[in-house]
Amino acid sequence: MANNKSTSSVSFLSLLFLTFLILKLCGVIDWSWWWVTAPLWGGFAILAIIALIVVLIEGFIKYKLKHKR
Repeated sequence: MANNKSTSSVSFLSLLFLTFLILKLCGVIDWSWWWVTAPLWGGFAILAIIALIVVLIEGFIKYKLKHKR
């Protein structure tokens, strides 16, 4: 007996984007398209900012250790 379960799920951010999109197209909200599409790219932007901060802190620590004398 094969267990062929296929599930499909929609993420919260996808639903949020679709909600914003419908509200924008219906004229309910007058937001910039940047804010309407923010649920799609917002997570990547936050990760990129965190990665940049980590790289800057690491570079600062290496610089301080090298020039400690």
